[in-house]
Amino acid sequence: MNTKNIIFSLITLVIISCNTTKKANTEIKASSDIKQEITNNNPITEKYWKLKTLSGKDIKMDEKQEREIYFTLKPDENRVVGFAGCNNFSGTFTIEEGNRIRFKQIFSTLKACPDLNINESEFLKIFNLVDNYTINGDTLNLNIGKRAPLAIFEAVYF
Repeated sequence: MNTKNIIFSLITLVIISCNTTKKANTEIKASSDIKQEITNNNPITEKYWKLKTLSGKDIKMDEKQEREIYFTLKPDENRVVGFAGCNNFSGTFTIEEGNRIRFKQIFSTLKACPDLNINESEFLKIFNLVDNYTINGDTLNLNIGKRAPLAIFEAVYF
């Protein structure tokens, strides 16, 4: 092979590599844009979701409790924020097609509330287990697989 052919081959290889990388980056951005669109225009974001049922048991607010157990999904930052009965909590979430939802990096404050009859860890555990949701009007079910809902929430409007 002469020098011209080698140089031509190298230039062609570089051009093909650049186009492949550009195409892959474009596909990743398009996929990211679709996920963000699903999140931003979703009826479960930017709502105050009050806990009604946890593991099949109705939830009543304890007399000594500051406020009700709830969460809100903030789509601009993909953040979940809420109150677990004694402590505030937050983390991240992603929503995908097919009503799939994932929560990550859930953490809470560490305030002790010995006078409350609340099992915060049971409530917070659902965010690690849930993989999908169903919504019917102002009722949101967080589910794992096709089993009974882990938790049922009601939208509250102020």
